[in-house]
This record gives sequence, structure tokens and C-alpha cells, in this order.
Amino acid sequence: MLASGSINNRLKARPWRRPTATARCLPPEPGAARRASAGGPGNSPVAFAPCAGISCRSGKEEGRVTRRTPIRPRIGITGSYGGLNLGDEAILKSIITQLRATMPVDIRVFSRNAEDTRRRHDVEQALPVRDMSRAEARDAVAELDLLIFGGGGILYDGEAELYLREVSLAHELNVPVIIYAVSAGPLRSRTVRERVAEALSKAAIVTVRDRPGRRLLEDIGVRREVLLTADPALLLEPEPLNGDALLREGLDLSRRLVGFSVREPGPAAPEIDVAHYHALLANAADFIVDRWQANIVFVPMERGQMDVQHSHAVISRMQNANHATVLKGDYSAGQVLSLIGHFQFCVGMRLHILIFSALQHVPFIALPYSPKVTGLLQDLGIDVPPLDNVNTGRLLALIDQSWDSRATLKEHIAQRLPQLQDRARETHALLVQLIRDLGLHRRTDTANTQGSCPF
Repeated sequence: MLASGSINNRLKARPWRRPTATARCLPPEPGAARRASAGGPGNSPVAFAPCAGISCRSGKEEGRVTRRTPIRPRIGITGSYGGLNLGDEAILKSIITQLRATMPVDIRVFSRNAEDTRRRHDVEQALPVRDMSRAEARDAVAELDLLIFGGGGILYDGEAELYLREVSLAHELNVPVIIYAVSAGPLRSRTVRERVAEALSKAAIVTVRDRPGRRLLEDIGVRREVLLTADPALLLEPEPLNGDALLREGLDLSRRLVGFSVREPGPAAPEIDVAHYHALLANAADFIVDRWQANIVFVPMERGQMDVQHSHAVISRMQNANHATVLKGDYSAGQVLSLIGHFQFCVGMRLHILIFSALQHVPFIALPYSPKVTGLLQDLGIDVPPLDNVNTGRLLALIDQSWDSRATLKEHIAQRLPQLQDRARETHALLVQLIRDLGLHRRTDTANTQGSCPF
């Protein structure tokens, strides 16, 4: 069952209209005469679409047509992409996979590392967004038929305005925007809150992946209905590992393997007390090694140095450091998902190691450093106290209890997971419905032979 009502009901209030006879013929080349002046919320923008009873303009003369050639919708995706964070890469992989399975599309990703995105993902273009001037970004957005913003946790103080640049340009150029399964917060700056509310209110559809994000966006004044779906990474599929990957990592499969994840403090998690959580995790790891005869495997979910440094900092405080290791290989998100399938348990701070654990039906406990982690636990029906109320004794008791009831926990995750995956699919269904409402799936290109309009 879908999260709350049918897709059609959710789309009723959206101002975007199916193209009518007032629509314009698509130009033969991407980027040519792209858009009419922007229309705000409540206005019906002029759209480029196949002719509807008006003379066709193609080439130099009106009414000259040779053939109809399908044009793939040009879909832009912007978010925190570019290989740095495996959770974000899992989101991007899932969005691309669903689009490719649904219809022919031309996918263009705004990426912090365009080369990495081209290498890892099936896309037509990867654009180096952090190196592009506003004018260059405007030209790139002008070629799009639709912009996907998200998914992921990209609306927080210090970064939201940076991520929203392409959304603002899309609004200026009358390019429809869908907000795709994002999280929001912290948003304490009044200026940032106002700009987020303004940008999202002009979107065709707004979806979030967790309840805390929905409440926050409603509280800051987003005028569009905020729809609850779920994280696209819930639809990620495992990818095969190289045959000797476990051996190269030095993982001893004769002992239990328990995955750990850490994260650094920063704008998205400003309240993390590093010394506190390092001590918590070190004590938890020692307890697990002694109690379960296990090895600890730290999984860096960010490819930068911070996750690796924090992992080694925790190991340095362990009594049983010889039973702990940090993954060294350069893995895709799907390969990390496969690796986690070899674990018996996980202790995680980062959202996506928890999602990966759930996908592999591996029981876990979380240190919920942010609302998005809390949101996942709520959806799975897992009750975990806030991070600032967790001390060593409580955490060890929770680990011990969770291990003893791991079979029940696995069964509980298995029961709840399909509902979350249905919600994740709903985001894509909303996207497809928007594409169809805009007429993008029916577009054709026209060339230069005398004839009447073929539509």
C-alpha cells in the first residue's frame, strides 16, 4: 500500500498542466529557444511540446516536416553527487536505474566530480557543478526538460543555498522541478529557511524521505504539499564483489563480523560530541569482541579521509584493537551492500549503513545523530534513545539485548522493509506521472520537408 493516498490524488493540486493547443512545438536542437518567461506557483507556464492543432515550425520554414523522431526527455539530476558519499551514490544509482527501466531518457547529472560520475553511472552527461559559473549553469539548465533535486540530506544550514542554485535557475527558465525524497535540517538561519521555502514552493512536486523533514518544511512555510515517500537507496541491488575481496581486506570468516560506521561533525550534524561518541563506540566494540568472539569492521561511507580518520580514532581507544579493521578497497554502493551481507550485526551512525543492513536483513542498532536517522528508525518501528542520552552502560545493555533478540529483530525488519520500499517506488511513480503530464514522453523531433503538421 502506498504511504498516503493515490498518486493521482497527490497530483490534483499541482499547477503544471498537460500541454494543450497553446503549447509550442519543440525546437529541433537542444537548447534552442528553450523557454518562455518563468511562471510562479499557480500559473500555467507555456511549455514546449508537440503541436496540438497549430502549424509546425521546424527548420527554416513553417509547415516543413519530413518525419517524427522520438526525442528522449532531457532529465537533470542535482544533489550531493560525485563519489564522495556512498549513501548519495546509492541514491543516484537507484534514481538512474528506475528511470532507465521506465522510458528512454537523456540523463544529465550535476556532479562535484564529473569524471567519477561518468565512470560509475549510466548517464549521458556529468557536469562539474562546483566549477561552473552561474551563467554556465544557467545554460546547462536551459537545455533540460525537467530537473530532479535530490535525493538525500541536502537542505541544511551552510549548504542549502549552494545546492539550490540550479533549482533557482530552473524556476527562472520555467523548467519544471521535482524535489525527490530529500531530508531537511538543521535549518536555524532565518534567511536560509526563507530561501528554502521559496524555492520548494515553486516546485511541481515536493517529496521527503522522513517525517522530521516533512514537519520542518511545513514549519518553515513551504506552500506546496510535502509528500512523504522514502529513500531511493532502499531500492538498491547488491553488486558482485571481486572473488578475493574479503581475503584482501583480511576478514576472518571463521569469526563473526560486526560492521561499524562513524561520521564527522559538520553542518549536517553540528551537535556531535566527537570524544563522547568515540568512547561509546570503542567500549561497544570491545564488548562485542569479548562477548561474541567477533571482529569489528569499520565501513567508511565517505571516500574522503574523515570517515577513515574517525574509524582509526575509535580503534586507537579499543582494548581489542587487534580485532578491528577499516575497509580499504574502493567499492561501489552496491558492492558495500554485498559486503554487509557477510556481517552478523551492525552498529551505525550513518543513515545508509543502516539502510544497507536493513536491505540485507542484518540486525543493527543506531546512534541517531540526526533527524533522518531517527526517521528511519521510526519507519522500521525501532525504538532507540537519543544520542545525547546514551552512555556506555545503556549502549552495552542495548547491544546485549539486541543480540539476544536478533532473530526477532531480523523478522521485524523483514516485515517493515517492503512498506518502505513501496514508498520509495512512489517517488519514482510521481516523477513518471509528472513526465507524462508534461507530455515529455510523447515528444518527437521534426525536420525540413514540405508537409502538414504530423500531430
